[in-house]
Amino acid sequence: MMRKIYEEGNIFLRPMTEADTDFIIRWRNSDAVRKNFIYRELFTRQSHEHWIETMVKTGRVVQMIICEKQDTDGATREGNPVGSVYIRDIDHTHHKGEYGIFIGKDNARGRGIGTLAAKLMIEYAFEELRLHKLFLRVFADNDRALGSYEKAGFRREAYLKDDVCIEGIYRDIVLMAVINEK
Repeated sequence: MMRKIYEEGNIFLRPMTEADTDFIIRWRNSDAVRKNFIYRELFTRQSHEHWIETMVKTGRVVQMIICEKQDTDGATREGNPVGSVYIRDIDHTHHKGEYGIFIGKDNARGRGIGTLAAKLMIEYAFEELRLHKLFLRVFADNDRALGSYEKAGFRREAYLKDDVCIEGIYRDIVLMAVINEK
């Protein structure tokens, strides 16, 4: 799946495996993560296994685990999982896919890990998947995410007013993308 190890700073990406299911369920179901997702249904073991079978194993999704090389206390710990990144709805006809991320560990948020992981997935998308465009959707009021995505190289392409209805409230969405210029 991966031809090389994607790493930068104190993180690296590794392919998600079925052994990561408990991490994914716990992280994705936390309020801190769910509040930033358009689709907020709770994950179950069954729904995640279905995701792996129908999306990951079919190549419609590539999902990686974000791992820290070193804990915040300085103790070396190869492969300390802190979150996940993915490219979904991979379209090989138009050479594009949708990017997503969540940082599951509370102590890993706000430290630039998301920006580094986004840069690595952009590199992966262009080098290994040969995509021309990687895009994402983000709530327009999520300033922290907007800044992180811009630092990683994404640019704002559209502002969608009242695009989604979350718990009875319409929310605006910003579409962002990065283009492979090579």
